[in-house]
Amino acid sequence: MTLIKSISGIRGTIGGAVEENLTPIDAVKFAAAYGTWLRQQRSKENYRVVVGRDARLSGEMIQNLVMNTLIGMGIHVIDLGLSTTPTVEIAVPLEHADGGIILTASHNPKQWNALKLLNAKGEFLNGEEGKKILEIAESSDMRFAEVDDLGVITKNDAYIDIHIDEVLDLPLVNKEAIEAANFKVVVDGVNSTGGIAIPLLLERLGVEAVKLYCDPTGHFPHNPEPLKEHLGDLADAVVKNHADFGIVVDPDVDRLAFMDEKGEMFGEEYTLVACADYVLSKTPGNTVSNMSSTRALSDVTKNHGGTYEASAVGEVNVVDLMKKNNAIIGGEGNGGIIYPESHYGRDALVGVALFLSLLAEKKIAVSDLRASYPNYFMSKKKIELTPGLDVDGILKIMESNYSHEKLTTIDGVKIDFENSWVHLRKSNTEPIIRIYTEAPSQIEADTLADRIIGEIKAIANI
Repeated sequence: MTLIKSISGIRGTIGGAVEENLTPIDAVKFAAAYGTWLRQQRSKENYRVVVGRDARLSGEMIQNLVMNTLIGMGIHVIDLGLSTTPTVEIAVPLEHADGGIILTASHNPKQWNALKLLNAKGEFLNGEEGKKILEIAESSDMRFAEVDDLGVITKNDAYIDIHIDEVLDLPLVNKEAIEAANFKVVVDGVNSTGGIAIPLLLERLGVEAVKLYCDPTGHFPHNPEPLKEHLGDLADAVVKNHADFGIVVDPDVDRLAFMDEKGEMFGEEYTLVACADYVLSKTPGNTVSNMSSTRALSDVTKNHGGTYEASAVGEVNVVDLMKKNNAIIGGEGNGGIIYPESHYGRDALVGVALFLSLLAEKKIAVSDLRASYPNYFMSKKKIELTPGLDVDGILKIMESNYSHEKLTTIDGVKIDFENSWVHLRKSNTEPIIRIYTEAPSQIEADTLADRIIGEIKAIANI
């Protein structure tokens, strides 16, 4: 059982002991810390927070605890109920709210839940803001409202429809071409809120949706991380239904992956590549992804005359670099699409609409679309080191050993070779170094990873 307190929020497993798991007491404490932080940002008469959740089993309980804590602080709550992470992000500025909280543990299994915290722009808090909330949570500096000043809860279940309206209003979403294409698509909603939002979006676009695990019960039918090894049922359903492709999202609908008409993965890394290819073909510009994402995005961006930049891992870091570099699209290789024309947050609904627009205009099969992009393969490994070893020192030696190559050191050490790369990052909580590599073949990616692991072990004498 686990409780993880980080600058990006609090997440943990339900039940067990206080401060060792995500118990009701922990949920109340961190909701109060967030409410206290909001009140410190500016002095005003009324504060408003948007709250929504995915469909996991503990969601209603945790949401009620969080909302009632906030009204106990005199903060008004807009309750979206079952929602998605990007829907809450969109709702915060539309409601002129001071912030937002999403109750979701994203791709984690059903025993997990989390409080994801947003600012007044509907964007995730930065490291400094998150650190301040952790400090408040461990202090006694939290004050609650007197009885005449309690907040109120206002329910609003219209925001998934509003979110879909916002997506359909994007200039690059080619509704006419999509409708004319007569697509049939299988949707795996992992029995969470993607099973509500994605079929509704497809219906509005004139796409026939075959629903698979779209009942938002919170009983995940498979591991909810949208990876190939978890998606055998989706592959079978795509082939059986003669569908054009398959769509799968994670429980809070900010990660998106596709499956081609043959039941083969399009590649989670290539979700962003395809969407960026479409956007750049219409509005040339720059792109950003994190350092552990595929090089194919850089290749596609250069083909369209733009500039690609890599950020430290983490959505908030991607967004920060996108703003600095005026990127017109960006995201993460885990299937996260960030399209500023909509908002600065990973959004599977936006990704689906852009991908359908691309496919409708190209009039080719999804497998042929995938074959048109540079082909890279990734290896993701780790080394468990003996406690007490100087992980930073090891990374410094690796940096020195490869000083003749192109290096990036904003988040561990990334070494870019001519036809491949390796990214070395340390864990913040364990003596572990993560080794991500990418190369033109799986054998080359695995061989590069094994070589680097051998070099690190030699430095560490393990």
